[in-house]
Amino acid sequence: MPLTYLTHTFGCKLNFSETATIARMLEERGLQQARKGDHPDIVVVNTCSVTGEADKKCRQTIRAIARRHPHAAIAVTGCYVQLHPEEASSLPGVVVTAGIDRKLQIAGYLDRWLAERQPTVDVNKASLIKDFAPSCSRGDRTRWFLKVQDGCDYWCTYCTIPKARGRSRSATIEQLVGQASQVAADGGREIVITGVNIGDFGKLTGERFIDLCRALDTVEWIDRYRISSIEPDLLTDEIIDFVASSRRFMPHFHLPLQSGSDHVL
Repeated sequence: MPLTYLTHTFGCKLNFSETATIARMLEERGLQQARKGDHPDIVVVNTCSVTGEADKKCRQTIRAIARRHPHAAIAVTGCYVQLHPEEASSLPGVVVTAGIDRKLQIAGYLDRWLAERQPTVDVNKASLIKDFAPSCSRGDRTRWFLKVQDGCDYWCTYCTIPKARGRSRSATIEQLVGQASQVAADGGREIVITGVNIGDFGKLTGERFIDLCRALDTVEWIDRYRISSIEPDLLTDEIIDFVASSRRFMPHFHLPLQSGSDHVL
């Protein structure tokens, strides 16, 4: 009988995209997704740490999984793990603790666990994270999620994301157009563009988010693009005008406005 797995994801669309990529890697190794009521051999938890309450929910969920599936090997990753690796690795059932830039190595860590039964803790400091880990997955959804950017350089006083995700970095336009073309070849018709701060796309490569949008708009057979979220100060008139005239980009923006009050901000 093949080994079975489950995944549990907290937080943003970017996390869902990365979890789907991890699941695909597990299935490439012959694992099958556990059915409802089954006891999986492996559980992957992709965590969030946007608030203290989010940390609490992550801990509670991992403990609940360990109680419900006492024989499962639990792999944890995500922002909570990046910020609190020792705490995360000490939770019951956890055998793999992987930092933000190690998410896509989880399948390999689990291979090692199954072969040697030795736990793995691999978490880099966020300041040392420089590489962009690509992700383009559908999971159980009809939409595909294309990760174009990661990290953030804003350092807002209320936000832990730069500490967890590291500096802003992204793929190249050529790479992303290639991924979108592969989605079309696989029958996908709708792509959600995701990232931590996608308006900051291309900061290190000299490219711009508007240039990425224009390039993606030329990919044949993709009917719809959705921009998951973009900071208000990075939503330019040029982007607005382009989306208004595009055949494929949906005319909708999600703006994460924390407050309209200068005093509060």
